[in-house]
Amino acid sequence: MAARFQVKANMKSMEQELQCPVCKDIVKQPIVLPCLHSVCLMCASEVLVQSGYPQPELPPEPNSPASTPNMRSPRQMRRPLPKSDRVDRLLRSGSGTYPGRRRKEGPPPLMVFPCAPCGRDVELGERGLAECMRNLTLERIVERYRHTVSLGSVAVMCQFCKPPQALEATKGCSDCRASFCNECFKLYHPWGTPRAQHEHVQPTLNFRPKVLTCPEHDQERLQFYCKSCQMLLCSLCKLRRVHAGHKIAPVTQAYQSLKDKITKELNYILSNQDMVLTQITQLENAVTQTEVNSVSAKEQLSHCVKEIMALLTERQTMLAQALESSRQRRADALANQVAEKRSLLEHAGLMAFTQELLKENDPSSFVHAARLTHNRLAQSIESMQRFSLSADPSFRHFQLDVSRELKLLTDLNFIQAPLAPVIDTQRTLAYDQLFLCWRLPQDSTPAWHFSVEFRRRGVVPGGGARGGIHGGLAAARWGWQRLEEVTGTCAVIDRLEMDSVYVLRVRGCNKAGFGEYSEEVYLHTPPAPVLNFYLDSRWGLHADRLVVSKEQRCARSVPGLSLLQAADRALTSCHLTADLLVGDVAITQGRHYWACSVEPGSYLVKVGVGLESKLQEWFHLPQDMASPSFLSPAVPNPQRTVTSKLRYDPDSGHDSGAEDSSDSPPPFSFLTMGMGKIYLPSSTNSHHGRESGFTNGNGPSSPTGVTYPLPPRLGICLDFEKGRVTFYDAHSLRPLWEGPVDCSAPVCPAFCFIGGGALQLQELVANRNANQTPVRRVTIQSRVTKLN
Repeated sequence: MAARFQVKANMKSMEQELQCPVCKDIVKQPIVLPCLHSVCLMCASEVLVQSGYPQPELPPEPNSPASTPNMRSPRQMRRPLPKSDRVDRLLRSGSGTYPGRRRKEGPPPLMVFPCAPCGRDVELGERGLAECMRNLTLERIVERYRHTVSLGSVAVMCQFCKPPQALEATKGCSDCRASFCNECFKLYHPWGTPRAQHEHVQPTLNFRPKVLTCPEHDQERLQFYCKSCQMLLCSLCKLRRVHAGHKIAPVTQAYQSLKDKITKELNYILSNQDMVLTQITQLENAVTQTEVNSVSAKEQLSHCVKEIMALLTERQTMLAQALESSRQRRADALANQVAEKRSLLEHAGLMAFTQELLKENDPSSFVHAARLTHNRLAQSIESMQRFSLSADPSFRHFQLDVSRELKLLTDLNFIQAPLAPVIDTQRTLAYDQLFLCWRLPQDSTPAWHFSVEFRRRGVVPGGGARGGIHGGLAAARWGWQRLEEVTGTCAVIDRLEMDSVYVLRVRGCNKAGFGEYSEEVYLHTPPAPVLNFYLDSRWGLHADRLVVSKEQRCARSVPGLSLLQAADRALTSCHLTADLLVGDVAITQGRHYWACSVEPGSYLVKVGVGLESKLQEWFHLPQDMASPSFLSPAVPNPQRTVTSKLRYDPDSGHDSGAEDSSDSPPPFSFLTMGMGKIYLPSSTNSHHGRESGFTNGNGPSSPTGVTYPLPPRLGICLDFEKGRVTFYDAHSLRPLWEGPVDCSAPVCPAFCFIGGGALQLQELVANRNANQTPVRRVTIQSRVTKLN
């Protein structure tokens, strides 16, 4: 009894899962939309009609216990009963399409359905609801639910008993699509006949097909599942060209796979009920905290508005006092002027006094008393001739301009969190350390500080990624590590794994809290420790052709007088000047990586590595050598015109001398760049066209190699123990070319300029804010200044 009550309670609790998102009632004749949500067929039809589509032909609601008048919603009671009796016939008839369309007319527009759970419009296709199949599984669940909770329990009568003696049906036959009492079922399904094998179900008038059939090919069972399109297929749909090359599996296999996944997911949730209860508690606390915080926010809002009102009132009082003082001063001035003018009237004070003064006959007394009157009368006459108001009555200067304040009050709003920062991909790079730079959009509110998060790509969720960051980190869930409270717009992350891809994102924070994350960026760390070195200027550079910067990290070659002096020989042979620069370190062991950038306008620049002894030998040859072909020039003497061909081809790395063994590795390995291109030699170990993603269609190819656009930065990785050097596109860390190099003696980086050009070594991220040169690695030996 307790178990039955528990089952009934469980069925009652899932009523929300069985509701139609449109009518909010238990679904009836549900169909599956392309977005995988289920909705009543009639509800979908009504929504389409409200959206302006033609009225489709509706099936009747089945005369089942669930659809009796006392269980229908008011909306359903007002519905006129349609004439059709077959849901499947409706779905295959193209409900919502345009029947009778002429063959020459264009296709009807695609129908869209506004799905409420998705919050967006879902395309149904040209055939509308005809392409949406019935959700038979949901129908069976609804029927079991109604039977368990006894919703609308009205007896289903036997359809074969003659009234008035009709009995209540006890069984239903899905093949006969009818309900029977016990006696009629035995009568119409005699033992030993094919009808005895019919499937019997609970008595109902809403019979459904046993299996799903193809909506386009009637009576064709859906026996396949296309994993690429994520849709069921029949044997005829499988042959269509649209599914060519797709992963198609039998529906039984997809059924078992999906069922196993759902079972595992269900078991995981059921085995972590404590976690669910904890999260429910947290959510309930959050709801309570939301109410409390909302009340506090309202109080703070009211307080701020009261402060504004108090300030406005105080300001209004002060301005009113200033206005009243000005009015009083002006009124007094005008009143005095009025009194003065009144005294000039014929029988007024000054005029009457003057008339009496003129009656005086004693000259001395008259002169003694009349001088003041004379002055007053002269002033009055002058005032009459130059009459003006003593005060301005307009008060034009006392008008308030509140347009700016009104705009501020109109824009008055709650503080907003910063918008998602924009990563500056031009400045962001991964070298010896990871340097991340970003900026806020122009319309974003300011940020007090930023939070930088990163993780190693491929880290298992729930585990912490290895590594650290500059300034301290706290390991976070799902492998994210954070650098908190970054006050600037850039950050440095160090101690990362080599040859790994890291995912980074940033978000800002202010009084309103954290804003949205920026778009995630992916950075590939170098394949080996970064080698820090400087350009060596102690080999006697030609000052008029090659200039090295003060920091010894940038060099520029400018063709000078030497080329003009050789111009008279230009008709007989090709004479080129070449300048050689090397790094101030010699590599004796380990793997090392460095990067540089070549100016796109450079004529020819060679970048690579070579044996220190061989480079010294070339530099101190008594005469230089000329290369008859400058497309693949060797490394000549840097200070003299070349007069003979070199024995080694630096691009191919092959020894062309007869006295050298063909199996020995070359003493150097270079790549040639110039005029915005990079030349990749042909080699069995070359990566171009394979790992780098290049194909022969991206650039002109030849039997000896291929050219491609010059990358912004070129990376070089030397493996001393293996005697291999690999060239990379330093921006994406894609390998361009790999070849052997002789590492039997110290090897150093080398750069060769032929014609005008410029080169810049990549600066270490650690040196951006450093005041001193970092200490070199122990595997690097300083170059001996005394030449052998």
